[in-house]
Amino acid sequence: MKPTKLTLHSKRAELELSYGAESYCLSAELLRVLSPSAEVQGHGPGQKKVPLDKHEVNISDIERQGNYALRLIFDDGHDSGIYSWAYLRKLCLEQEPLWRDYLVEAEERRQELSGVQVIKFQP
Repeated sequence: MKPTKLTLHSKRAELELSYGAESYCLSAELLRVLSPSAEVQGHGPGQKKVPLDKHEVNISDIERQGNYALRLIFDDGHDSGIYSWAYLRKLCLEQEPLWRDYLVEAEERRQELSGVQVIKFQP
């Protein structure tokens, strides 16, 4: 579903997407760490990267990609994510659980980088 209005709030580092009477704000940080780019998602299963320390990132530019998506350009140099309308809608509707999942993955990644071994057990 294509939004009816997009507003970039640079001072708040947020992208607001309106769908008629509904409106959602997505932080630049969330958009950056959940970028659909191969740089973040990888090229296959198990290749996903977990970007860290993106709390100060902002969106410096937005480019339309035909009639189906946006290309977001971030001030940290990341510019390869093509955000389809469907993916942006998913982020709007599922941002809380997606953000919680990211925070867990980020903590695990920080522990790995610090040399702490994390062992997961399946319930």
